[in-house]
Amino acid sequence: MEAVLSGFTVIWLIIGVGYVLGRLDVLGRESRVVLSRVAFFVASPCLLFIAVSDASLTQVLGPQFAIAALGAFATGLVFLALCRPVLRRRDGGERVIGGLSASLVNSANLGFPIAAYVLGDVAFAAPILVFQLALYTPVYVAAMDFLAVGTGARRRVRPAPRVMIGQIARTALNPMIVAAMLGLLFSWRGWSLPQPIHESVEIVAGASIPLMLISFGLSLVGSRPLSKTSGRRRDVLLASFLKLVIHPLIAYALAVLLFDMDGHQLLAAVVMAALPTAQNVLVAAIRYESGEIIARDTVLITTVLAIPAMLVVSALLM
Repeated sequence: MEAVLSGFTVIWLIIGVGYVLGRLDVLGRESRVVLSRVAFFVASPCLLFIAVSDASLTQVLGPQFAIAALGAFATGLVFLALCRPVLRRRDGGERVIGGLSASLVNSANLGFPIAAYVLGDVAFAAPILVFQLALYTPVYVAAMDFLAVGTGARRRVRPAPRVMIGQIARTALNPMIVAAMLGLLFSWRGWSLPQPIHESVEIVAGASIPLMLISFGLSLVGSRPLSKTSGRRRDVLLASFLKLVIHPLIAYALAVLLFDMDGHQLLAAVVMAALPTAQNVLVAAIRYESGEIIARDTVLITTVLAIPAMLVVSALLM
């Protein structure tokens, strides 16, 4: 337990550095975007490649992958099932965005640091990241394209076949997917990079977690969720509750009942499910002009509460 507390302390301190930098406006308005892009396009793919290539195939595509997939889909379906009795007069797009807010986790910006400092192995973040990029993203994009919510979205959304082809191409070229696939190939074949190249990749990978946590701290500046005038408080509170409580419980049930997990593997499955809502949900909401308030506020609330929630999970399972 002491190691877990130490890991969370390290994470909060670095997030705090980012928050202070943002409050003082030391790095400028575009700093969060720049740091996030460097992390996403350069440092994080290097980290993911190192983690996956050093892990076994079953560690990436085994039970943890299955729990991530089944848990996310189950939580999203729970939100959709509760929409009619709890949330009324919501269109299809808002319901899908709400379901994503409850089930799509921040597997990169917080997944990597949590896996590294709390679970002791960054490879624990790989299964859920690969699932979300390779499987979940095409599914929810296809659903939103089919719904084509709002007149503005209808004008901009291309015909479904072209959208699907474009999405498949974008997913295949996503730097995280490329890094994961290369890592799986190297793991399967037992290959390794030449030493100078391997060391260079490792050095760049080392910048990933600090960049992501500082960027995360910057994003907290000026956050004011649950506005009285938004009219979507119930949606946000429901999605946040499902994300921080129900999603981890589903992951726990799957891990114990289907895969007979215990110990550190069980802790990893539940902690990864307790990660906050991914910012990709807000990107999708803006893209389809639907559910922006739900996505934005759920991201903010779960982001602030996720680490305390994961600390509780760790205390219960250790």
